[in-house]
Amino acid sequence: MDNIILIGMPGAGKSTIGVVLAKNMGYGFIDSDLVIQEKEGRILHDIISDIGSDAFIQLENNINASIESRRCVIATGGSAVYGRDAMEHFKAMGSIIYLAHSYGEIKKRLGNLAKRGVTIREGQTLKDLYNERIPLYEKYADITIDCGKKEIRDIVEEIRARLFY
Repeated sequence: MDNIILIGMPGAGKSTIGVVLAKNMGYGFIDSDLVIQEKEGRILHDIISDIGSDAFIQLENNINASIESRRCVIATGGSAVYGRDAMEHFKAMGSIIYLAHSYGEIKKRLGNLAKRGVTIREGQTLKDLYNERIPLYEKYADITIDCGKKEIRDIVEEIRARLFY
């Protein structure tokens, strides 16, 4: 296995778990949101405010589809699953792990969606977003990890166990 790609809702712990998993496995770590911010020279919230959600999703798709790595854990943005090119690219370069949480847990973990840099359409609620994205996470996932009531170390161990059964 070359790369491990983490997908899931904003607030699912992709970046936090990704860093711990990478250290645990001796892999590199890439946060695709940080790659986007570096290439654009500004934070996600500002990019989304300036260009809108649809244009951001296309930008994210293009940048994610260009990521090249070996032996890395890649934490994606929650909206990465909207980018077909990027998801096909990720599928070809490693195993995709969906970090699943209940709606209640995600709602509890998230603060102000706009300040967090979440792509959400005008009039769309967090519940709407959750219901829209879950089928996409499930579609692209090679492995789904139910993260409910689990510690980070337990999630990392479960990912390792399921990858290397």
